[in-house]
Amino acid sequence: MRIGVLALQGAFEEHINMLKELNVDAFEIRQKKDLEQEMDGLILPGGESTTMYKLLNDLHMFDLIKEKIEHGLAVFGTCAGLLLLAKKVNNHSTSYIQTMNIVAKKNAFGRQLGSFRTTGSFDSLMDVPFVFIRAPYIESVGEDVTVLATVEGLIVAAKEKNQLVTAFHPELTKDLTIHKYFIDMIKENLE
Repeated sequence: MRIGVLALQGAFEEHINMLKELNVDAFEIRQKKDLEQEMDGLILPGGESTTMYKLLNDLHMFDLIKEKIEHGLAVFGTCAGLLLLAKKVNNHSTSYIQTMNIVAKKNAFGRQLGSFRTTGSFDSLMDVPFVFIRAPYIESVGEDVTVLATVEGLIVAAKEKNQLVTAFHPELTKDLTIHKYFIDMIKENLE
């Protein structure tokens, strides 16, 4: 199995380290030619969604990533990655990749000072650590979207077909649960 991690900005290195811990071949995607490599999955890390979107366009990667996702490539978006995949971001003027049928709210838990850690259930898995940093949340989900986690009644993780999103940063913990979940999603996708 081979997973590409968008490495333009944000917490990409932490994702790569977690994948390597799970014995998954991971590589950085920094330019359009990197997207031509064989991959079974793609991770869009946390960071600054507006900056990532601008770089994806400037480097002529945006359309190719959108096309790959629409054609079934498994994708996992954390925090800013969630915003990039959302059909709509209510409190932001720019629409991004728009492949997942969710409506998100940017910086929904507040700015940097509103960052926090907690644990919760993720799908049927209990006591999973969640790290929120200037995090969004999902205001609403459309058809075919499964809610996987909530915090304080707010949706913070969801799945739709080949797409997985979390408002939190599993890569900033030592817990491999969410990355294992994504790998299992890819395996199902490959069958």
